[in-house]
Amino acid sequence: MTAPAPQASARSEARPATPTLDTVEHAAATPDEVQPYAELGLKPDEYQRIRDILGRRPTAAELAMYSVMWSEHCSYKSSKVHLSKFGAATTDEMKKHLLVGIGENAGVVDIGDGWAVTFKVESHNHPSFVEPYQGAATGVGGIVRDIISMGARPVAVMDQLRFGAVDHPDTARVVHGVVSGVGGYGNSLGLPNIGGELVFDASYQGNPLVNALCLGVLRHEDIHLANASGVGNKVVLFGARTGGDGIGGASILASETFEDGVPAKRPSVQVGDPFMEKVLIECCLELYAAKVVEGIQDLGAAGISCATSELASNGDGGMHVWLDDVLLRDPTLNAGEILMSESQERMMAVVAPDKLDEFLAITSKWDVETAVIGEVNDSGRLTIDHHGERIVDVDPRTVAHEGPVYHRPYARPSWQDGLNARTVEADALARPESGDDLRATALRLLASPNLASKEWVTNQYDRFVQGNTALAQPDDSGVVRVDESTGLGVALATDANGRYGKLDPRTGARLALAEAYRNVATTGARPLAVTDCLNFGSPEDPDSMWQLVEAIEGLADACRELGVPVTGGNVSLYNGTGEPGQIDSSIHPTPVVGVLGVLDDVAHATPSGWRETGESIYLLGTTRPELDGSAWAEVEHGHLGGLPPQVDLAAEKALAGVLVNASRDDLVSAAHDLSEGGLAQALLEASLRFGVGATVSLDALTERDGVTPFEALFSESTARALVAVPRGEESKLVDACVARGVPVLKIGETGTEPGAAAESGEALEVSGLFTVPLSEADAAFRGTLPAIFG
Repeated sequence: MTAPAPQASARSEARPATPTLDTVEHAAATPDEVQPYAELGLKPDEYQRIRDILGRRPTAAELAMYSVMWSEHCSYKSSKVHLSKFGAATTDEMKKHLLVGIGENAGVVDIGDGWAVTFKVESHNHPSFVEPYQGAATGVGGIVRDIISMGARPVAVMDQLRFGAVDHPDTARVVHGVVSGVGGYGNSLGLPNIGGELVFDASYQGNPLVNALCLGVLRHEDIHLANASGVGNKVVLFGARTGGDGIGGASILASETFEDGVPAKRPSVQVGDPFMEKVLIECCLELYAAKVVEGIQDLGAAGISCATSELASNGDGGMHVWLDDVLLRDPTLNAGEILMSESQERMMAVVAPDKLDEFLAITSKWDVETAVIGEVNDSGRLTIDHHGERIVDVDPRTVAHEGPVYHRPYARPSWQDGLNARTVEADALARPESGDDLRATALRLLASPNLASKEWVTNQYDRFVQGNTALAQPDDSGVVRVDESTGLGVALATDANGRYGKLDPRTGARLALAEAYRNVATTGARPLAVTDCLNFGSPEDPDSMWQLVEAIEGLADACRELGVPVTGGNVSLYNGTGEPGQIDSSIHPTPVVGVLGVLDDVAHATPSGWRETGESIYLLGTTRPELDGSAWAEVEHGHLGGLPPQVDLAAEKALAGVLVNASRDDLVSAAHDLSEGGLAQALLEASLRFGVGATVSLDALTERDGVTPFEALFSESTARALVAVPRGEESKLVDACVARGVPVLKIGETGTEPGAAAESGEALEVSGLFTVPLSEADAAFRGTLPAIFG
């Protein structure tokens, strides 16, 4: 721990200026000096704009700052004009529970009784391909610090993972590293991992998606924001020391052109220390409780550059920083590298002078290294000195918030119509008809990598640490208790279907929201708010840009229709390696949507499977012959074409209303949404959840909805759910459905009739078609991923 910063003159005496230091004065005197702006990811016009802003060429340190803060990752320069549609779609009614919205480190939502939760999903895609373990681990660490910076205690994490084809020789490397990284970091923090997604598809082969979500809990009065106000307040950097790791993680920085004589290569992937982060969490919470923090910002992408410029830009004055006082792991770092380093487990706080000693005492208690590196002033500028020389003098808003904004060209891809014309009917895909063929198909889907049990992954995570997890994977949503005295809690679900997004990105985004919304409702939680992580290809490819715009507009409109605001999120672009303009240029459009819901008492949370025999099984919703983009088409035929299922958000809202009230009133003992794999998959999963089978008949369903048994089993129509209803509650459930206009049909009962599978115990029996003993289904369901990955 260091003492409060001494005067700049003392620094100059202690550390003489380096002759080659590129100072502001030197930059003004050498306007024609060639600078490596292109190597740092800046376009010629962007570099010229920086010169115009400054009225001179930038110093090496300024160039580094602008390059990383104006990168796509930090500035959202290609998506910003479209992301504004989320705010435009948010009505006053939708803001009723919104305490902090888009623009801060994470959104904050009021859940009642003075409690609030903050949650956000972000990507760490590219680092996780380069170095899977550290890429994934630091992705978890970064999103956790976003939650800490809002003043909250992190209480749960989730991960949304997408990898290349299971049989590709490189997939295992990425899978093992990522899963170990997520588990190693999250488990070490003592945070339960309550759910997520696991998808394998060749489109993600060179661009795996590693999205991470964190949930935090706080009281209303504990909210903290990222701004630097109050002339004379101190700028304090605390946590891990700054090293060379992560340079170039958010932009292209590793360049010897800043200074000669330093190591040529820095690792582009950050290196995490979860035990340091755990200490940092507790230290921050004590600092908040002591009320010694005026403003706070975590250090993630762009490091000190981002934290200083954003804090100053969000404040009402300026800031001066003494870079010499930054505690370093590596003394060879030059000024640009210190500013850009993405070393993990660091935070920056703004502290009033009269509270500085108390702040330092608390960080000392937790053995957290701390340095006062700057001071808030009224200059309206961000200035930085190094070795007693001025190396940065900028308007912080031009760095943090007033970067380039592009209106990228976009157009419907030339190949889109052809893809949509390739329906399952047009391509005459063979369909099973006999009972034996339907049975075999159901088992093959159940055992397919994307539908099989995720236990190989989730068993590497601690789902129940802290003792507040009410539901977790494999249930439809993760549910966490917030208030032990009342049982108040929240549910979280994330969803995306890249195959649907490829067929129609607008509908695909709406479907992702609809499914996450539905999954939250099946647990009995009232859907309240949304976070999203938009994973797409290059914004410089009009095809990918069209997909992004379509998805944003579709999601914004759907959020308005369902009355759930987007509170924040992330955009990850350049996820592609193919030639622009081709059908396989980039990943499938993958807008991951997270929905948060509230339960008054988590004791009423509804699991996804049934525990008791003799309960009635009802199917809620309407089944249509919708098989384009389905799991059946992919698993059985390797087919992708046509149009995704239609979205009926009014039906989703009505269904959610039934599910939430039915859970509250104990009218249902189990609820499971229907999505990938259709009714067959839902029945098998609900039966396997607690090892209790079911006997169902499709006759009434096929007659009412005009579908074949095959379509009834494998269609992926939306706004549907299975529920198990205890004896004596059937009429109340039916009345609730009728009142809201939700189609309802009894299709069977839990448990297997004697003799149906006498030699093998419980089974799923589809009357007149087939019987699958649960032992056989369980082997297919749980055996796939261990067989592939060991």
